[in-house]
Amino acid sequence: MLKELHLKQVGPAPKFDVDFADRLNIFTGDNGLGKTFLLDVVWYSLTGTWIDNPVFPQLTEETPTIYCSFINQKTGGSTTFDSHFDFEKQKWIGRTLPPLLGSLVIYVRVDGGFSVFDPARSLSTAAPLIAYQFSHYTLWNGLRSEGGQVLCNGLIQDWVKWQNQPDRTTFQLLSRVIRQLSPHPNEWMEPGEPMRVSVEDVRDIPTIQMPYGTVPVIQASAGMKRILGLAYLLVWTWYEHLQASKLRKRQPLDQIILLMDEVESHLHPQWQRSIMPAVLEVATGLQKQMKIQAFATTHSPLVLASLEPIFNEESDRLFLFELQEEEVTLNEFPWTKQGDTVGWLTSEIFGLKQARSKEAEIAIEAAEAWMRHDNMNTFPEHLRNQPQIQQQLERLLPGHDPFWPRWIVTVEKRRA
Repeated sequence: MLKELHLKQVGPAPKFDVDFADRLNIFTGDNGLGKTFLLDVVWYSLTGTWIDNPVFPQLTEETPTIYCSFINQKTGGSTTFDSHFDFEKQKWIGRTLPPLLGSLVIYVRVDGGFSVFDPARSLSTAAPLIAYQFSHYTLWNGLRSEGGQVLCNGLIQDWVKWQNQPDRTTFQLLSRVIRQLSPHPNEWMEPGEPMRVSVEDVRDIPTIQMPYGTVPVIQASAGMKRILGLAYLLVWTWYEHLQASKLRKRQPLDQIILLMDEVESHLHPQWQRSIMPAVLEVATGLQKQMKIQAFATTHSPLVLASLEPIFNEESDRLFLFELQEEEVTLNEFPWTKQGDTVGWLTSEIFGLKQARSKEAEIAIEAAEAWMRHDNMNTFPEHLRNQPQIQQQLERLLPGHDPFWPRWIVTVEKRRA
């Protein structure tokens, strides 16, 4: 389990110090403040590899460093990983190798790709650790090493293979995971029978059964493909871990570290409202007593609202990236239930004054200023008196808007 991360002269701030929660760590904040950057650094700290390009340090006199500490949940012992940037070699140098974790590590990336680290599939602590990097294409069609070894068959081939195995245990697991990630009983997805869909492509293509019919997975929507890819990746990681553990005569691991970067991307609100609890349920359900530590970024008030029933302040934390006086800060934010998306949007986490269009927000602020007898000269010229404000409110607000009663009563009192 990753317990602490300390960064100096790397990223958007001169210094970051984070103490992580044992189970769920949620990060939110405006675009460009460092959420994906933080997940990339966490991945590097866990695996010693970078997803794409290494993060570039700040050009200062101090040596840029990445330091983190880990806790073994079984023994209670701690280990550390320390890395610094060598400007001469233009790369990060680890003073010690990342600990060979007793955890699977899965990174659900915002670009639609996935990354997987499995200690059982790494050769030894002396060799470079193996991390599997999937693009959307290789996840679906297979991943090979530079030497031509087949590292992963891909979703299309594995799905059909598992479905046709006499022992359908893995396929049944895949089917269960797909059902768990479906958002609503009326929006269910079930694997169907494979079928040929192209003259040129000789493969049998998996299908999903929807309430309105059967759809080949390659013709599913972008959001559904993301869900199906996630379901397959979770099952494939666990399946291959069991195979590798069997060959090495090891016990399978009972810990998973999940990194999820805006997992709600491309998803309808119905799916946003269920995806995070469902992923946590799936991960813990792969094996009895499975332990999970999750690091997730989000911009979605629905994702935060969906966590209200399961958020535990003893094992979970919410963090907020903010820009304060031209400096980025990352601080733990007290968890408070907001009840609904409007509550979350107007909370300090998202900071909107009104959960409305910008024009409606300005019109209501003008109306409230007029009701308080404030100086109206600070507002646009078309919002400086009651008739102008009335006209704008009628244009922007629906008839059932809760602001209307207060406005109407105040206008009538001023006329009396």
